[in-house]
Amino acid sequence: MTHYQQQIKIKTTGKSFSRITSKVQAVVAESGIKIGLCSIFLRHTSASLLIQENADPDVLVDLANFFAKLVPEDGKSYIHSAEGPDDMPAHIRTALTKTSEQIPIANGRLLLGTWQGIYVWEHRRHNHYREVVIHITGD
Repeated sequence: MTHYQQQIKIKTTGKSFSRITSKVQAVVAESGIKIGLCSIFLRHTSASLLIQENADPDVLVDLANFFAKLVPEDGKSYIHSAEGPDDMPAHIRTALTKTSEQIPIANGRLLLGTWQGIYVWEHRRHNHYREVVIHITGD
């Protein structure tokens, strides 16, 4: 069994979804592993990793709108506010979602569904560089 690991940096543009599917697939191809498992880990507490619809952008808009209602940024609901009114809501949104995913690999390709894409979901208002660790195990 072979292990291959690489970190990639993703520049986010404020509250947004950054599709990283092709970047992850490129790392899988570079690994030379034909069958195995791809583990993806986002090294942050105010952004999320998400597998979601990649064809209709309205899905991502609806997700963002739902979370905005669920976890408001009203500036008075939270004790932690050291980094601004969007910081604690970002932490809560991350806690409700994920910072890691696992995707099977077959024939050197991610076994995502037809309409699935991999995204970094930035929960903060400002641009950030986010680090994603991609670890591939297999043969």
